Amino acid sequence: MKSHDQKEQAQKEQDKQQQQGQQQNRQQQWQQNRDKRPRTFRNDQQGQHRHDQNRQQQKARHDEVAQTPSRQSHQQNREQSYQNEHGVPPADKLLLTRETGTDNDHYLLRLPESEGESRIIGEAAAPDGIVVIPPATAEATLSQPEVHEPVKEEKKEKIYDFEGIVSNTGVLEIMPDGYGFLRSPDYNYLSSPDDIYVSQSQIKLFGLKTGDTIRGTIRPPREGEKYFPLIKVEEINGRSPDFIRDRVPFDFLTPLFPNEKFTLCRPGEGNLSVRIVDMFCPIGKGQRGLIVAQPKTGKTILLQDIANAIAKFHPEVYLMILLIDERPEEVTEMARNVNAEVIASTFDEPAERHVRIATIVQEKAKRLVECGHDVVILLDSITRLARAFNTIAPASGKVLSGGVDSNALHKPKRFFGAARNIENGGSLTIIATALTDTGSKMDDVIFEEFKGTGNMELQLDRKLSNRRIFPSIDIPASSTRREDLLLDKNMLNKIWILRNYLTDMNSVEAMEFLRDRISQTRSNEEFLISMNSE
Repeated sequence: MKSHDQKEQAQKEQDKQQQQGQQQNRQQQWQQNRDKRPRTFRNDQQGQHRHDQNRQQQKARHDEVAQTPSRQSHQQNREQSYQNEHGVPPADKLLLTRETGTDNDHYLLRLPESEGESRIIGEAAAPDGIVVIPPATAEATLSQPEVHEPVKEEKKEKIYDFEGIVSNTGVLEIMPDGYGFLRSPDYNYLSSPDDIYVSQSQIKLFGLKTGDTIRGTIRPPREGEKYFPLIKVEEINGRSPDFIRDRVPFDFLTPLFPNEKFTLCRPGEGNLSVRIVDMFCPIGKGQRGLIVAQPKTGKTILLQDIANAIAKFHPEVYLMILLIDERPEEVTEMARNVNAEVIASTFDEPAERHVRIATIVQEKAKRLVECGHDVVILLDSITRLARAFNTIAPASGKVLSGGVDSNALHKPKRFFGAARNIENGGSLTIIATALTDTGSKMDDVIFEEFKGTGNMELQLDRKLSNRRIFPSIDIPASSTRREDLLLDKNMLNKIWILRNYLTDMNSVEAMEFLRDRISQTRSNEEFLISMNSE
């Protein structure tokens, strides 16, 4: 093998020297012809003769170079001479195959022949770096064209774009710097990791306010961002963004007396509590009602019954239950038993949290009313809400009896006074509970401040609850202002006759009489007809 390589190297050097010599001869000849070429031509005939002569000389040189043996012909001559001398072709023309069933170092040399066949010409050891082809595939390799395997591309990690496919809803709270966040009802509209950032440009573009319920498309936060930003606004308070631009502010809406009654019971449906309330203290859309109750008189259960009745018979109404300074177990019970949105701040929370939750709920209700929706807020209780406002109010130097600051009750009055019936559609109904006879002078002062502000008052009697008579409603002391706008004239006359009949009884006798008679009829109309027949 070494002698073969040395001879091949010597042959290559000889060919290289021969080519260099031929190239030098061509350069010398070209130099001589250039020197013989005249600088100028005396006439066109002589110049044309010189030009033809030069073209003939160039053609002769080209034919001479073409007859020179090429590199390929030299390679063929070397292969033929090697085969004549050794009896086998060069090593690069052989196939080295591994014999099946032999040791790892036993290989066969195969000579390729025509028509894709090969014959064994000897044995050899496989040197390092040479790929050995099995005998079964050697002939197939010769007969088939060379096939290059496709290069396997590295799997690139897929990048998923979630922008524009996730939407969420929240209530807007605008910060003093101009931007805002969409608060989640799961956190009672307080700061949370689920807040959605709303830019100042979007707030100005759509004329957004604190309390707007916004549904829009969000995207994941990028590097350096903490919150999910809002990228597209789809709905604002259940309306299109174009409708919101022309809305009238809540303070400029015209308030009216309630003239559309809430149906709390139907024939064969409704418990005793809501049937009595529906008869003697009807609730209309836009009512500002006050449930005056002593401790342990069943005010929370009565609120649940009213809420379930409104949710059942008026699904178009947006119902919210606001629990301030209540017990945690009552919050859980209310959330599980009532089909409504429950927002709560328990008694172990600070007063600032009570005020903040009540404020955002009030703003949300106002924004919904501006868009023509009917909203109902059941508040338990307004006395504790006023206590919270009194706690955080700055000292003004004017203190009423019971330790109530003179300016502390202004904001709770604004909350309760927001209930109204709007002339051109929309209403805000607030039914709040007020505590009395708690042993606190402050609670009595707060009740006296709110006593004449409502247009519906429902009194609960402790004597009835002590006798386990529920609902413990004091019928003579409970009434609704302008109930003639809510009830038809025929039914109203019958109710007035019934009230006169119950005036001669005390609260215990009146409630026992109503419980016995109402339980025997399927509806209030049937009950009133049966009373007139007697």
